[in-house]
Amino acid sequence: MKKFFVTICAAALLMTGCGGSEQAAVDKPAAEPKSIKLGMITPLNSDEQKMEGVLTSVLESFGVKDTRHLPKFYDNLKTMQMGIDSGNVEQISLYKCVANYLIASNDKYELVPNNALEKIGYSFCFGVRKDEVNLKADLDKAIDAMKSDGTLDKLVAEYITNVKPDNIPTVEIPHVDGAETIKVGVTGDLPPLDLILPDGSPAGFNTAMLAEVSKRINRNVELVQIESGARAAALNSKLIDVVFWTIVPLSDKIPADLDKPEGMELSKPYFQDSVAHIKLKSSK
Repeated sequence: MKKFFVTICAAALLMTGCGGSEQAAVDKPAAEPKSIKLGMITPLNSDEQKMEGVLTSVLESFGVKDTRHLPKFYDNLKTMQMGIDSGNVEQISLYKCVANYLIASNDKYELVPNNALEKIGYSFCFGVRKDEVNLKADLDKAIDAMKSDGTLDKLVAEYITNVKPDNIPTVEIPHVDGAETIKVGVTGDLPPLDLILPDGSPAGFNTAMLAEVSKRINRNVELVQIESGARAAALNSKLIDVVFWTIVPLSDKIPADLDKPEGMELSKPYFQDSVAHIKLKSSK
């Protein structure tokens, strides 16, 4: 009788143990997504908290639920590089052409592989105040003409596709005596797109684009170098007449007004690119 009782107890313990393990497996919480500190150029109409929600939503729409980006905004590329070099951020988000340029000119960086956010593309536009109807119409007309006659394609090839990191061509912006001058805000720190060289010379694709537009709309262009986050305020206060550049997402997964604050109108797009993330190369 005693032996039989022990057997029954052992069986009960085994059954309880199995049931307990199954319950523990059911109650075990899902693993927290990996958080990545991500440096980004300050957009014109978002803050870090809003951007975090946007990036999370986009990744989830692509089925990526194990990664979470924590954005940290920077007003120029130089300080963003300082951020990743010092470890304040783990990755930085750039337009693809800028990421390729940075990697080609600096062997300590590499692309982040399998980045789902690369699927999102952006159009580049001019930004003007809503009341500048004639200026916007002239810009749109110039962009259309440059697309039709192949000028835009030539500029993209010369200043982006075939450019060498150690030899970005400088640009001479024409001056027309007696013509109206428009002040154009540029960051001057995003090669090969926006670039003002240390000696003050304009270079890169965007300034080449501006030089051509200046001739076509018969207006002089004065470049005003201004940090990314201050561009909208500078436009509203009439410190500048044009924001160059602003972006429009090519996907409804990203809010259309991410880079378009109230009171701004955008020109027709003149360039498209996707994003890429870069990181420091792993030490071996």
